[in-house]
Amino acid sequence: LCLGDSLTAGYGVEKEQAWPWLLQEQLKKDFPQKNFVVINGGESGATTASALPRLKWFMKNKLDFLILALGANDGLRVVDLDQAKENLNRAIDLAKKAEMKIILAGMKMPPNFGKAYQEKFSQMYRDLAQAWKIQMIPFLLEGIGGEKEMNLDDGIHPNPKGQEKMLQNIYAVLKPMIKLYSSQLS
Repeated sequence: LCLGDSLTAGYGVEKEQAWPWLLQEQLKKDFPQKNFVVINGGESGATTASALPRLKWFMKNKLDFLILALGANDGLRVVDLDQAKENLNRAIDLAKKAEMKIILAGMKMPPNFGKAYQEKFSQMYRDLAQAWKIQMIPFLLEGIGGEKEMNLDDGIHPNPKGQEKMLQNIYAVLKPMIKLYSSQLS
């Protein structure tokens, strides 16, 4: 399950260009013997407040992996970061209890938010990853954020090239986890 916001939903690009779709294709290529199904749980405008109820809804299916990519909208709206952290904490707790393997996708805030807020925002992800001993992508938009050729005209949402780079950022962390998981199933 890829649980996220517009970055996951693929805002502004075709469904087949969004990173969850690209992930499905990559998994078919790299693990043809397995029948991995990727669920795009991206919703434009989503905040961490939606993490737990949306995760519960998607758990109607048996889920093995969770890529949790929420928080960017909280940051941009200057939501209380302690509340955002608690929202993510609750979702991680539920996923852990369901024995899912979890990747937390970290985000960063632009410089105009001030150094103190930027650091507290980034630290939120590091704290959660450390506390729960889960894998983390330090910055989902690494190599994309602020790069004109990787984004739509709005300068915020990745274009198809940016979506491919997001997949690379995610897959660098996910692929070793899947290899380990697949070997345990065999």
